[in-house]
Amino acid sequence: MKHGDPLLLAWQETISRKGDAAAVFDAAGRIARSFRDVEEHARGFEPKMDQLAPGAVVAVQIGNHEDWPAIFIACLRQQLVVLPLDQSIGAQQRDAALEICRANAVISALSAEASAKENVATRNSPQIIPLRTADTAADWGENRPSLLKLTSGTTATPRAIRFRSHQLLTDCNQICETMDISENDLNFGVIPVTHSYGFSNLLTPLIARGVPMVMSRDGTPRAVIADLARTGATVFPGTPAFYQAFGEIGDVPTLPKLRLCISAGAPLSSAVAKKFFTKFKQPIHSFYGASECGGICYDRQGTTFEDGLVGEPMEGVEIDLLDPIESATRIRVHSAAVSDGYFPEPDNQKLGNGVFLPDDLLQRQNSALKIVGRISDVINVAGKKVNPAEVEAHLVRFKGVRQAVVFGRPTGAGLRNEEVAACVLASPNVSENNLLRFCRNSLSGWQVPKRIFIVDMIPTNERGKISRRELARQFPGRDDTSPLRTLAS
Repeated sequence: MKHGDPLLLAWQETISRKGDAAAVFDAAGRIARSFRDVEEHARGFEPKMDQLAPGAVVAVQIGNHEDWPAIFIACLRQQLVVLPLDQSIGAQQRDAALEICRANAVISALSAEASAKENVATRNSPQIIPLRTADTAADWGENRPSLLKLTSGTTATPRAIRFRSHQLLTDCNQICETMDISENDLNFGVIPVTHSYGFSNLLTPLIARGVPMVMSRDGTPRAVIADLARTGATVFPGTPAFYQAFGEIGDVPTLPKLRLCISAGAPLSSAVAKKFFTKFKQPIHSFYGASECGGICYDRQGTTFEDGLVGEPMEGVEIDLLDPIESATRIRVHSAAVSDGYFPEPDNQKLGNGVFLPDDLLQRQNSALKIVGRISDVINVAGKKVNPAEVEAHLVRFKGVRQAVVFGRPTGAGLRNEEVAACVLASPNVSENNLLRFCRNSLSGWQVPKRIFIVDMIPTNERGKISRRELARQFPGRDDTSPLRTLAS
């Protein structure tokens, strides 16, 4: 049976060209799947999905499993809609996602307890589990998606983003062409395939362009860097947290085959980039994208060492600058990789018809762009707008301050009226009074923080991101008695 699906057509070219070449390696460098193995496993999965009608949603929760490519290909052939779920997702959020996306089945790997009861042939093999949460497939209209990317947006309520295969293929091609990634490379897959970053940088390049990958399940930095050396991977898509840890680990192995280091998921600090470059003689290339549209910008040089720099637009991506707030601005992204919209409730003002409006605030720096915050981070001080990034940039100029995070917190003096506060990592001789005096001497009155908390640690989530809203909850009021040097955890 012939398919007109562009990803399947690309896969047919890949399999005819690559054949018995290695497609997936384990973390020890052993071949786990050849390209032909992937095809055979995909054919093996297809009969298990015969009971599902075209357009049915299949959630896939198997972690970084070597059968991810085969399962996705099988679902494409059966015209099913794939919903990747992270293994770390909480049960309540998982159930909400399954209900909201009207999932008809879940594919999961057997647990260690269950697999122990199975024979060797089926051990750790993904199993399809029908659900009773959805009796019929969603009505997708003419544009049935191939993939739903789960996102919480600005709320805790999950929603999905609809992608067809041609949009996923476009994003894959734009990434590979912009970053110069080819089938001669070996991707190291420690970022989750279920995240937009991992799906677009690891899974679709394997399927559409024949780029092999290592599937890593041990995310501890020392294990990752050892596996990078052992497997001879040439491309490492990572996050700032990995690069920071690599810079601090002693007695590291040499990485002679590693030629491309990519950082996404959170802004990369210049200090981390410099330290890594000094230690490994490799630049880190910042990559800026969004679940809604894939890649947006890429730092092709990697040696500017500027906080938050994300470089220039990707190949095939056009950007308009909008609505300046002080020195920052929102952007409008035009790309053939932009998704069809949100599900179940669309937001046509923000996403659709090849256009996406991110919530990020950016600044132009020569021909490049840098991330300086989000529109939701802007602090309303008696009607005046304060961009946290400007205050943060001023604070880190003070000798002894290593990092600063500025956030707004309600004053109780009217709707959306806030005051500025900050958390900083600093040497022991830095005091709040000195920092406040430093701010008053150079900043406008409404930009000066009311309180500056000197902390031992600024917490991040599992993707290495800092939540200003969470800091506002931890340091809630202007009359609080929180100690100046405390542990924010």
